[in-house]
This record gives sequence, structure tokens and C-alpha cells, in this order.
Amino acid sequence: MASDSETEGQQGLRDDEPPTYETDFKPMPRRQVVFTMGGLMLALFLAALDQTVVSTAMPRIIADLGGFDRFTWVTTSYLVASTTAVPIVGRLSDLYGRKAFFLGGIIVFLVGSVLAGASQTMNQLIFFRAIQGIGGGSVMALSFASVGDLFPPAERGKYQGIVAGVFGLSSVIGPTLGGFITDNLSWNWVFYINVPLTLIVIGLFIRFFPNIRPERLAQRLDYAGMALLVLIVVPLLVGLSLGGVHIEWLSFQVLGILIFAAIITVIFIAVEQRADEPIMPLSIYSNRVVSVSLIAVFVTGFGMFGAIIFVPLYFQGVLGASATSSGSFLTPMMLSMVVTATLAGQTLSRFGGHYRIQGLIGIAIMGGGMVLMSRMTADTSFAQAVASIVIMGLGLGITFPSFTISVQNAVPHNLLGAVTSATQFYRSVGGSLGLAVLGSYMASRFAAGLGDSLPSEVREALPEEQLAEMSNNPQALVNPEALEGLKTSLSGGGEQGTEVLSVLLTTLRETLASAISDVFILATATLVVGFVATLFLKEVPLRTRAGRSSARGSEE
Repeated sequence: MASDSETEGQQGLRDDEPPTYETDFKPMPRRQVVFTMGGLMLALFLAALDQTVVSTAMPRIIADLGGFDRFTWVTTSYLVASTTAVPIVGRLSDLYGRKAFFLGGIIVFLVGSVLAGASQTMNQLIFFRAIQGIGGGSVMALSFASVGDLFPPAERGKYQGIVAGVFGLSSVIGPTLGGFITDNLSWNWVFYINVPLTLIVIGLFIRFFPNIRPERLAQRLDYAGMALLVLIVVPLLVGLSLGGVHIEWLSFQVLGILIFAAIITVIFIAVEQRADEPIMPLSIYSNRVVSVSLIAVFVTGFGMFGAIIFVPLYFQGVLGASATSSGSFLTPMMLSMVVTATLAGQTLSRFGGHYRIQGLIGIAIMGGGMVLMSRMTADTSFAQAVASIVIMGLGLGITFPSFTISVQNAVPHNLLGAVTSATQFYRSVGGSLGLAVLGSYMASRFAAGLGDSLPSEVREALPEEQLAEMSNNPQALVNPEALEGLKTSLSGGGEQGTEVLSVLLTTLRETLASAISDVFILATATLVVGFVATLFLKEVPLRTRAGRSSARGSEE
């Protein structure tokens, strides 16, 4: 049976008007705003940075700790743990207040950073990265929700845009910073660098972050819902990470994991319908503004992660860029995203909060960029390719604050954390699904294309086993050792062997370009779904009042 607070929450879930029963907003002094937002953005920057900063340190980590067969889990464990923490902590902060959970998340992140830096084995590092992820996910969930506490919807846009820009900036800086720290200090300092900065955040939060309390504390915590949610998210993300990469999609292991997650989801829905204080209030999905926004967020996550993964592969495998420089070609896309996220937030605050129009514009620009990316071939210039991905980033940045503001404006304050964390959760799950689906699709298109286009002289010159391996993975285009192996295999053929190698590499590049193009076409189709869904998004006037807020800081 739903509690009084849940009933109250549902009363504010109408599509046609925003909740109107919240208390008048008490603006904070400018000094408190500056220090509070500074601490919030630094915390978010560190949490988001740790999603990418480790990538360039991994070769040194593997050299010291070993565990080459498990190194991908250093990133996966962080992402799984942070994604799991987001909806749980977001909702708990609705029920018990955000300041304590924010501080708790920062402290867990700090402890995880220290332990990760002190790791002696790869298994230890994977486990400690999961601890880091719990803290990082808590920080990411509460950063966007806290803006909703501190500012009324009519003013949130500019701050949500800045926060989204910080999130994007971390993706740009992460790999470069990780490489710099590893080269000049050691890989351990990739994690230890968080310690002094996190201590600054803790000090700022204790002193300046307002202690915003719910009107009544929850009497009964939804332990069953939290446990079931963990049993859904962890198997789902692990299954999507394994499928098509380490294990076949139709294998017993992957199917079993995904079926298990589906069964637990059914049980979870039944439990949440009966919970007094559900960890994921199902009532938010009855609000069309929320449900449409979450569809759009899911779809843009699907497309965003697809671009992030396949753009470096295109530059390295097709255009012949080095492994180091191929990742840097994402920087223009992420910088353009930072710029438009900030500008879109300012526009929302200054010109009436037309989040539906901005959402449509953002997805349309993303789609345009994706169409241009789908037209990239082996003959495309670096400048043309960069211009295409910059357009993609411009659209992506516009969507970030638009859909965050739309959901926050559609629900009462006691559901603010739940609905804000839902946007991050669905973006992450959409991205994970995008990686799985698009990765498998690219592999199948590459294998089929190579089978159709490989000249007979190449088939005759290489062993059947090597051809089969090449069809599954174009290592010769991205791995110098694999290329040397090919040269060795064909060296006995003299001048003819050299010609065969040239024909083979050209065919591989053209086939990979075609497969990646097909991936971007599929991603464009998903963006069309998001665009159509956003057409049905209602624009509710932004409120000029915020929820329970206070201009006081640590003295409360």
C-alpha cells in the first residue's frame, strides 16, 4: 500500500501542469552558490573522469600487475557499479536528504581511489574499482539532482548545462591526463590524484552545501527493491558486456544471464507496486513527459556510445591513424558537446524553457552528424571526418540539459532524485545496449563483406585458418604485430606476395569502412525513434519556485 508521501507524489504527476505545492524558493547568497557549485562540479568531474582516465594507463598496469585476460574488467567493474548505484542513491536521497548521501558517496569514492592505487594484483584492482564506482555513481546521481534542489526550474537550465559540460569535459581530458600522470609519476597516481581533490570537495560540502531535508523521513526502507534492482542491473550489464565479445550471444552463459535479469525484472515490478516507499517509483512512468524523455535519453545514449567506440576504430583502422592519435579525434566532438550543453542550458533559462524544441533540434543535429558519419569511406579526408563527428557532438550537447530539465519540471520535489537518476540510468543502459548491438552488427557486416569482396589471389595465398580469423577481427589494421605476421606469411611470395598484401590491406580497409558505415546507419535509425518520440513530449511551463531549499550551509 502506498504511503502518504507516495500518494502526494502521484498527485503531482499530471502531464499538463507542473506540481504547484512546493515551498517558496529561498535563494542562496552568491558566495554560497559559487562554492557549492564549485564543489559539486569538481566532485562530478572526478567521478566522470575515472570512467576514462584509466584507459591510457592500462599498458603500464598490465606490465606491473599482469592479468591481461581480465584488464577490460577494470573499466567494466566501475561502470557496472556506478550504473547500479545511480537509481538507488538517487531515490534514497529523496527520502533522507541529499547532503549526507553526497558526502557518503564522495568518501566511498575516496576510499576506493586509495585502495585502487595500492592494488597488488589485477583482481584487487577490479574489486577496488567497483568500490570506486559505487562512490562515483552516487556523486553522478546527486550532482544533477542537487541542481534541482538549489535552483528553481526556470533557472536550472543554465546550471544543468554547465554541469553537463563538466561531465563532457572529463571525457576529453581523461585519456590525456591518464597518460601524462602515468608517464611522469606512475599508474598508481591515476588514482591517488583523487585524494587531495576529493578532500577539497568534502571541505566545501561540509561548509557550504545546504542541508536540504525531506518534509518527512521514510519510515520503511525498500530493502527488497534495492536487492532486486542490483540483481537486475549487474547481470544485465555483465551480459551485455560479455555477449558477442568474449562469449557468443546465443551461448548458455549469456542467454542465462539475460533471462535471469528479465525474470528478476518481473518480480521487481510486482514488489515495487506494493512497496510503501519504492526504490524506483513506478508512478513516474505514468507521466508522459517523463516517459517520453527517458525514451529520448535511452536512444541518445545508444547513439553516443556508438560514436565514442567506433570513431577511433575508423580513424585507426580505415584512415591509418596511430593508436594514440585515433582516440584524440574524439576531442573535437566532446568539446563541441561541452559548448552546446552550456549554451543550451543558458537558452532554456533565458527564453522560456522550450525543452521540447531544443530536444528535437538536438536529436536532429545528432542524426545529421550520424548520416554524414555513415558516408565516411576509406577515401574520406581527416578534416571531413572530424567535421562529421563535431556535428554529432553539437547535437548531443543540446540534448543533455533539455531532457534533464523536462523530467525535473514534471515531478514533485519528493521524486526529484528518482527521476533525475533515471535519466542517467537509462542513458547508461542505452549506451551499454548500443555497444553490444552495434558491436555485434559491425562484426557480422565486416565478416559478410570480407567474404564477398576478398580477391581469389588473397584466398589462395593465405591459410584458411588465418582468413577465418581475419574475418572475425581485422587485427592487421590496428595491431602492428598482426600486420607483421601477415607480412611474414606472404614474404615467401616475393613481389607477388607484396602485391597480395597491398590488395588485402586495401580490401580490409574498405570492408571495415563499409561495416562502420552500416553501424552509423543503424544508429541513425534509432535516433529517428527518439525524434518521433520527442514530437509527443509536452512542454510544461517551467516553475519559478524550487522545492525545499535553504540559504544556509553547514550551520543547519
